[in-house]
Amino acid sequence: MPAVVRGGRRQSSASAPKRGSAPRGGRNGPRNGSGRNNSGLPGKFAAVGKLDLSPRAVVICILAGVGVLGAVLATGARAERISASVSQGMDSITTGMGLSLRRVQITGASEEANPAIRRALDLRAGQSIISLDLDALRERVQAVGWVKEARVVRLLPDTLRVEVVEHQRLAVWQADGVVQVIDNEGRAITGADPGRYPQLPLVVGRGADTAAAALMPLLIERPRLMGRIDAMIRVDERRWNLSLKDGSVIQLPAVGQESALIRLDAMDQRDRLLDLGFSRIDLRTPGDVAIRAEAAPARTGADA
Repeated sequence: MPAVVRGGRRQSSASAPKRGSAPRGGRNGPRNGSGRNNSGLPGKFAAVGKLDLSPRAVVICILAGVGVLGAVLATGARAERISASVSQGMDSITTGMGLSLRRVQITGASEEANPAIRRALDLRAGQSIISLDLDALRERVQAVGWVKEARVVRLLPDTLRVEVVEHQRLAVWQADGVVQVIDNEGRAITGADPGRYPQLPLVVGRGADTAAAALMPLLIERPRLMGRIDAMIRVDERRWNLSLKDGSVIQLPAVGQESALIRLDAMDQRDRLLDLGFSRIDLRTPGDVAIRAEAAPARTGADA
């Protein structure tokens, strides 16, 4: 039969398939264009249908499933019990390797704060150091009233280090019959005994706790004045009266406290004002200083 030329290529005629020849596709039978066999399943899944489970294998699988279910039910169907058992087993392994808690080092804490921090940690010697939750321990330490910041570090094989930054003690605050130690942000320090801090200045009145942080640096810069102050009294939650140890009073303005103190400094340097004795110095008016002299003692008949 002559060759047929199409598109510039010679193509020979296809020979007809021989009779009796087996179709392509092997033993699984012919496949369609999508790669599926005559059963309609993809070829790679065809073997699944040929799994032959004997009655004995089926019984074993059922018994295994029942056993697992029984183990879960025996624990009250609570996964945490299983987890706890596993955790206890791991703890036993780690402590057997020498990774158990022997020492707790606390740095940066005062003698007054140290016992409260140890109570918050609630640790015991010999427990696994690997299983300690450092984040949870840090949160418990920071919940102690003394502590501003905390850092917990595990030092293998047997030491836990707790690094603490305490709140700065700023003053003793008295208001409504309650006396508390406050930090430089005006917050009361829980557990601090005011009687143990006689060196701290006394601030009195509502609002004195939050306002003290702005006043204290101004007074600390003036040690000659600071050494004479007995208490700082907040007036109407607006301004301060400085009560001195000799009973005299310095009245500060609501605005411009630093300028008023600068005027007071100038007078004290020139005339030693703080040594002369007075009952009251009024600095409430900008640019003006009003001084009331100390009252003279009453004369007795003998003096007359």
